[in-house]
Amino acid sequence: MSVKNNGPLPGGGSDDHPPLSRQRRAVLQHLRGRAGAVTVAALAQECGLHSNTVREHLDALVDAGLADRERAPAAGRGRPAWLYRARPPQQSAVREYAGLATVLAGQIARSSADPHADALAAGEEWGRALVAGQEPARTPKEARGRVLALLGEIGFAPEADEDAREARLPRCPFVEAAREHPGVICNVHAGLARAGLAALGGEAERVTLHPFAEPGACRLLLDAAPDGSDTPGAPAVPAGPARPGTPGGTGAPGGTGGTGGTGGTDRPGEPR
Repeated sequence: MSVKNNGPLPGGGSDDHPPLSRQRRAVLQHLRGRAGAVTVAALAQECGLHSNTVREHLDALVDAGLADRERAPAAGRGRPAWLYRARPPQQSAVREYAGLATVLAGQIARSSADPHADALAAGEEWGRALVAGQEPARTPKEARGRVLALLGEIGFAPEADEDAREARLPRCPFVEAAREHPGVICNVHAGLARAGLAALGGEAERVTLHPFAEPGACRLLLDAAPDGSDTPGAPAVPAGPARPGTPGGTGAPGGTGGTGGTGGTDRPGEPR
């Protein structure tokens, strides 16, 4: 199956590592902005953080393989300071599984009695696994921001508004599979966002994904009006009641779980 709108560009995540906290990601971004190695003190001043806090983040980035650490040249007495530099971003392992995702999506589409609902449930399970062990967010805005950060780590490159209520997704790590089986892949992504938001203390029922909503991007609403009055008008993966046995999950309304309400099959040639 195919869609007329090619949607987002491929995206494979910035690095193959667990999601970073907002503050650690900011430290990494500052480090990547440096042409050469930098000391803890210099980076702390640039970030506006205490040196001990920055040192902790830098050492964690080194452990994660995102940065390198080396001693500065000796200059007089005393132990030379540590210097840190960012490693070049590596292609995420997510991209390597894009072909497998296409095969699995095709299998679900052919063999499942309700492909959309099963894909949504799989995405919810994935979302809960990705945020397992994390502390709940202190505010709804923080929960939405952390979900968007998670999507950024996976490879969606979200472009969000100031309050993290709505985001444009110009990249997708599984875009080829999504073009072939949008009703499956896009429901997986919707389930991921909903369950991740719910696990962090947000309202999963307010999440709506509009696949291929505009040229070059999908659109994700994390604080959509319950009646759908503030959606951009593109076919959506709508919110629904919780599926039995999946806490915090959202199932397929009316048993379809569909992208654009199409039911259990994808329509060839129709924008999603």
